[in-house]
Amino acid sequence: MDKSPGKTAQDRVRQYHQRSKHHLNHYARGPGGLDWATQPDPFRRYAGCDYVGLPLTADSLQTSYPALYRPQVIPPQPLALETVAALFELSFGISAWKQYGGTRWALRCNPSSGNLHPTEAYCVSPNLPGLPAGVYHYVSDDHRLEQRCRFPQNFPEQALSKGGIVLGLSSIHWREAWKYGERAYRYCQHDVGHAIAAVVYAAATLGWSIRILPNWSDDDIAALLGLNRDADYQGAEREHPDLMLLVGPDLDDFKPRSAEPWLAGAEAGQWQGQANALSSHHRFEWPIIEEVAEACRKPTTQETPWCAPPLPGPLPTRDRFLAVNLIRQRRSAQSLDGVTAIPAPTFFRMLEMTLPRPGCPPWMAWPWAPRIHLVLFVHRVEGLSPGLYLLMRRPDVPLRVALGEEFLWQHPEHCPDHLALYQLVEGDARRAAGIISCHQAIAADGAFSLGMIGEFEAAISEGPWGYRRLFWEAGLIGQILYLEAEAAGVRGTGIGCYFDDAMHQTLGLRETQFQSIYHFTLGGPLEDTRLQTLPSYAHLPERRRASSFPFKRAGRERLHP
Repeated sequence: MDKSPGKTAQDRVRQYHQRSKHHLNHYARGPGGLDWATQPDPFRRYAGCDYVGLPLTADSLQTSYPALYRPQVIPPQPLALETVAALFELSFGISAWKQYGGTRWALRCNPSSGNLHPTEAYCVSPNLPGLPAGVYHYVSDDHRLEQRCRFPQNFPEQALSKGGIVLGLSSIHWREAWKYGERAYRYCQHDVGHAIAAVVYAAATLGWSIRILPNWSDDDIAALLGLNRDADYQGAEREHPDLMLLVGPDLDDFKPRSAEPWLAGAEAGQWQGQANALSSHHRFEWPIIEEVAEACRKPTTQETPWCAPPLPGPLPTRDRFLAVNLIRQRRSAQSLDGVTAIPAPTFFRMLEMTLPRPGCPPWMAWPWAPRIHLVLFVHRVEGLSPGLYLLMRRPDVPLRVALGEEFLWQHPEHCPDHLALYQLVEGDARRAAGIISCHQAIAADGAFSLGMIGEFEAAISEGPWGYRRLFWEAGLIGQILYLEAEAAGVRGTGIGCYFDDAMHQTLGLRETQFQSIYHFTLGGPLEDTRLQTLPSYAHLPERRRASSFPFKRAGRERLHP
């Protein structure tokens, strides 16, 4: 990457984005093959830490999936060790194990590119029974919290969050770079977005609220989570700070908060733990990833949260699952049957859930205006003609000018008025969808696939860290579509491999004002019957697997058929 004095951080972001594109005649730089001897350990641990083994309490939650979008009917659960345990179980916990022959691997509630899971989760807790005040790292394999820092006993409780915990996210870029090379930084940011949404949905099952702390700097996050402690990472892959979230049952008086009270606790606290090395060595190194990470480093900022306009109530869903079960059953489809169709009302429901809806997951946490818009390759939606469609998630965006008037720009019949959905081209879009998504049949074999187009230049003009937020927002949308697909009886999967500029050429985009950020597809899944599915936490002691908690029950409610 060109780091000459005349190059700004935004220029370096543009350079990285261009260099990490896949093209029809060549792919972005990567290892060219998988070095299985250096496959990263999927679980980070800190040796020498005290830890708290968490009970498995999520089974006690009786929140229905439709109720998540009617938050007033979900009684908030108290802040306690058992509810914190449920939060982590449903966001970063293991949902199942898969086994083929002698090989076994874990699936988690938060999706990840290649199931490589670069995202690490931490919590900063006030004093709770069984959970002394301090900084903790979550280990999903053992469903436990490792205490990285114990705050002083005389540390003033009021200095910490009232009615909640602070949850922090970081990324280990090597986990993705091992497989994907230079493009890995993008995928790490996708996974942060998926993780944010996973936390919000988990919190919603508890009747809790959640807010991103948008003004914190990366340096603040690193100091609080201990990521800047060089001695703790000797010989181990480093973690890069992503963001902090305030989570809990009582956030009605939420205002953007300074990092100082938490940082004071971390500075005065007692630290412990040594990070494990994830690979014995690195056969390849990708310095451009660290260079773009540095260009995107975020300072302390003063930000005014964007207020989403009111929307009508969500269209009905046929789902009658408990939210807990839907979250756990989410999978990434490996292939689709090329036959299954979905009704137009289901399609419209999926699209409207991607619109920011005040007070509802996952948008209750998101303080920024939408910058991602959906270009849809519609294949099998009953009541809609096949073709290319566009959903503008913020109607005032100048996409119509950028794309041009040669498209149809027809609002589909029976489409809800609050969806700025337009058919651009009528016709069979399956071949185009498959080619653009790196010749993958899964993009053509579903009910529909889509590309997420981001307001690239507008995002980085506010600060180069806005580049990360484009991918986070795309990941949030991906998580919505994952759960909505499960609710509709189909299955989805994110697609990180696509030909960026081929997508732009399809739309007539010639400048970098808008750029392709993420792709997704959903339809009827083809199951691989060779794989065996195993329980998530059968290896834990019986007392932790059998734990329950007397959660408050919601009143009787009518579910949509």
